[in-house]
Amino acid sequence: MGKSMINNIRTAFAVRLEQSVIKPYYEDDSVILYHGDSLDILPHIKNIDAVVTDPPYSSGGMYRSDRSRSTAQKYQIMKETTRTYAAFSGDNRDQRSFEKWVAWWAKQCLECVNDSGGLISFMDWRNLTSLIDAIQVAGWTYAGLTPWHKGTDLRPIKGWFRLNVEYIIWATKGAIRKGATAEGNCWDGIFYHRINGKKKLHQTGKPLELIGDVLKIRPEWNVFLDPFAGSGTTLFAAKMLGKKAIGIEIEENNCEIIANRLRQDVLAL
Repeated sequence: MGKSMINNIRTAFAVRLEQSVIKPYYEDDSVILYHGDSLDILPHIKNIDAVVTDPPYSSGGMYRSDRSRSTAQKYQIMKETTRTYAAFSGDNRDQRSFEKWVAWWAKQCLECVNDSGGLISFMDWRNLTSLIDAIQVAGWTYAGLTPWHKGTDLRPIKGWFRLNVEYIIWATKGAIRKGATAEGNCWDGIFYHRINGKKKLHQTGKPLELIGDVLKIRPEWNVFLDPFAGSGTTLFAAKMLGKKAIGIEIEENNCEIIANRLRQDVLAL
């Protein structure tokens, strides 16, 4: 990576990237995308305001044979959709190794983020407590969780409950201002955004409007990092809001989806 590109990134994103970092897969005035393993790339990123990510949940089964199945078998319910999505890796860890893995990347993210920054991560009920424990092991201060309600007509289980809620975990690196003197609004303690399968580009893709709301919570956060970019919804939402974002994605087919998505004309979110 040449000095001119390094200076351009410093100017646009106020981040420091060492020259050993691989060349971006995609770059424009708002977004930089890297193709590779987050654990290799995160050590080179600095001065991020907040990490917003949706990591592999590793929650698709209680037994090794369940966890080793394709993510399409674990997370795609064929009776609910006729669409197919590419499988993704990194979703086969048991609970103990999942906690260690999260603590590993969460610690690297902690070192990327400014002192008044935060970490926001999605998770379902099965590995929720493991994620909360792991981010605290990494040094983050756990700040609570917000349910995301996906819709009243999804995933019914007679004699039990609909599996139509996931969770957004919030953590901070240092103290952040809250209350009357803080920027922004007072948001409800739950997000309501229905999944629209026709708009999904990834097996576990989140609604664009949901991610947009998450990015708006702290108006002073302007530079975001997603170390598990998936189909690039965090990056796309940041661009639509006039903010900056850096993404890392290990699957090359997802990188191509992201790049094509970001090349489109972007309207304000």
